Amino acid sequence: MCAGSGPGEGGSRPSVAALISNWSDFDAPFGTKLRMAARNLWRRVVLRQNCCGNHGQPGC
Repeated sequence: MCAGSGPGEGGSRPSVAALISNWSDFDAPFGTKLRMAARNLWRRVVLRQNCCGNHGQPGC
């Protein structure tokens, strides 16, 4: 999950452990996980944010 992304929080970057747990805990085929991770990472880059807003999905 995106740590520090709620209202009134510092907006710190999500931890690597959270990224790994989101990838391993999300129940979907590998291709779907890869597509979601790419979409969520791209969204973070385009919006210049530390969180994509899709909590629990791969790449967030």
